[in-house]
Amino acid sequence: MRVLVTFAVDAEFAPWRKLRRFWSIDYDGLRLWRTDAANTEITALVTGIGTQSAAQAMDLMMTMADDNRYFDVCISSGLAGALQAGLVPGDIIAPQVLIAENKYGDVPSDQLTVDAGLRKQALDGGALAADCLFTTGRVFVKANHKQDCSSRAQSVDMESFDIVKQANAWGARSVVVRAISDTAEEDLPINFNLTLSKKNQISLMKVMRELTKNPMALPALLRFGKQSRHAAQRLASFLDGYVLSLAAKGEMSLSKEVGTR
Repeated sequence: MRVLVTFAVDAEFAPWRKLRRFWSIDYDGLRLWRTDAANTEITALVTGIGTQSAAQAMDLMMTMADDNRYFDVCISSGLAGALQAGLVPGDIIAPQVLIAENKYGDVPSDQLTVDAGLRKQALDGGALAADCLFTTGRVFVKANHKQDCSSRAQSVDMESFDIVKQANAWGARSVVVRAISDTAEEDLPINFNLTLSKKNQISLMKVMRELTKNPMALPALLRFGKQSRHAAQRLASFLDGYVLSLAAKGEMSLSKEVGTR
């Protein structure tokens, strides 16, 4: 079995590299890492932040794979923001439905449903059963922005819809497993929409530039960084157990298949 796990930025993936040995792979600018668990090959992909980056990275992954090397399972992972009260930093969520932001108010939003079996396995492992995740093209900086979308979904990210959509096109089973980084009630300390590099990663220089505009935001930024690291660490622990459970289930299925021959 071949499993693809995606993250937007390296900081979301880094804690998992401390738990499990990955080796790096360079393919046309893609940031890939690979490891094995039992009969399962696990590939981690850092896509960059945003819907466009996610779609482009997944397109390259499809180009990389030959007819016999497509992924069986795709896990869209990383951090997400809460849109409704009750979710706190570090919570692991497994949403059932994904909706994409639509810029045209009179057109219904696109909607996808994740693989029920993969989601159930995540829930059995301790993930929270969130109903819906909203994928948008921008960071929700203010709590009132989150409130505006709280009737549509419990959480928000910037990549999952496009990742699952592309994976489904390959014929892969897909699921979303994310950790909450910020509550619905809190403003983010700076406008992270203004801190992205050309590669759609967080630029430290641009973060410092935002801080010079409002030095009083530094304590809040440090707190946000701490809770985001905590969320990423909890996600790494969950993912490690989750992919091992997928590997074990894959081995069991393979044993049953061999036993029937």
